[in-house]
Amino acid sequence: GRGTMAAQSSEVDETMKKLTSHPGVIGFLVTNADGIPIRSSLDHAEAVQYAGLLTLLATKARAAVRELDSQNDVTFLRLRSKKHEILVAPDKEYILMVIQNPQVKS
Repeated sequence: GRGTMAAQSSEVDETMKKLTSHPGVIGFLVTNADGIPIRSSLDHAEAVQYAGLLTLLATKARAAVRELDSQNDVTFLRLRSKKHEILVAPDKEYILMVIQNPQVKS
């Protein structure tokens, strides 16, 4: 029912608050399976850009892993660039992405 949806929603908000309070976390993004941003701490344009590109990357990674072993699947992606570290946790219905500074040690 709707009650559980609301409870899940506040649970998600709580998790997001915890996440963004971590040192080094620049922002987060949650997309649906189609890569549409549904929750984000980034501005809209940035959220859409990250969502599109990282959903594509997650899809490619999943395809590669399954090609190597059809019984396997991607559970987590960690991408490190010179400026950022991007964590991608794909699930069946959602993809969670966290952008952080790699220098900061918590």
